[in-house]
Amino acid sequence: MKNLPLNNPGFELLEKGFREWLDILGYCAQGVYNTPHLIREFFYHLEKQGVKNINHLEQQHIKKYHEYISSRPNQRRGGGLSEKYILMHLQAVAKLLEYLNHRGIENAPSLGIRLRQPQRKEITVLTIEEIQILFEVTRKEKEVIDLSRYKHLQEAIESRDRAMLVIYYSCGLRRNEGVHINLNDINLDTRILHVRKGKKYKERLVPFNKTNAKILEEYIYDHRQQLVRSKTESALFISLNNGKPMQSDSLYDRLKTLQSQSEDIQLQQKEIGLHTLRHSIATHLLQNGMSLEKIARFLGHASMDSTQIYTHLVEKE
Repeated sequence: MKNLPLNNPGFELLEKGFREWLDILGYCAQGVYNTPHLIREFFYHLEKQGVKNINHLEQQHIKKYHEYISSRPNQRRGGGLSEKYILMHLQAVAKLLEYLNHRGIENAPSLGIRLRQPQRKEITVLTIEEIQILFEVTRKEKEVIDLSRYKHLQEAIESRDRAMLVIYYSCGLRRNEGVHINLNDINLDTRILHVRKGKKYKERLVPFNKTNAKILEEYIYDHRQQLVRSKTESALFISLNNGKPMQSDSLYDRLKTLQSQSEDIQLQQKEIGLHTLRHSIATHLLQNGMSLEKIARFLGHASMDSTQIYTHLVEKE
């Protein structure tokens, strides 16, 4: 919706000022970039309602926008917009109203809509046995073309899969944190992983054991060079197709491939993603007696509230 045309220069200026205000408030780069795009759709809809000046904004216009966004089709995937996406739009409008008050615009209405948080999807956690199965799948004999090059590439992919499991399960990284790991973030001597691009730009140090160090060392020194095409490329995970850094979708596809290649029916039926591995290690650490405070530091949680969810998962078992 960032390319929606606006006829009112005043709305264009408001969007620009709103963006700068969010930046001054310290919003993350993604929030500063995305939130004004959501507001642009709001301005576009106001113009359709005949509102040409922000001073003429009334609560009825916000209500109509809520009705519109709740019924608008998803232009990428079909169907309607998700509850979470609708909530994002309304939260953006609420922030805009706060900005209008900051600007001293009189008679700015309140949102007038109760923001309901969408229901959380039930968290999937793999058992320790299922994690072991995923590791074992990477070492299973597979049929490959009887040429040494293809066999070496297959071994490189399997080694990369094991490194992926170490980063996302053993080290408990978030999806994007793992994507941005570079070679110089991994110290095999001290067995410390430096997460430089954590949530809200927070850095942290994550320890790993000797077994995981051996897996990472094997991939980095024995197999990664077979995938990479540029000597200056420093990303840990390298794509077989183009020799460039892998993105989260590709890593997710690899995890799903391991899941499908397992012979465990229960594991195959679970809905899993990269974050499932993070949930799993947190749960396993708690089951093994690690304190919530240490788990929170390990995961990089800013608030203990985020870590508390794992107590409920353990209680359910």
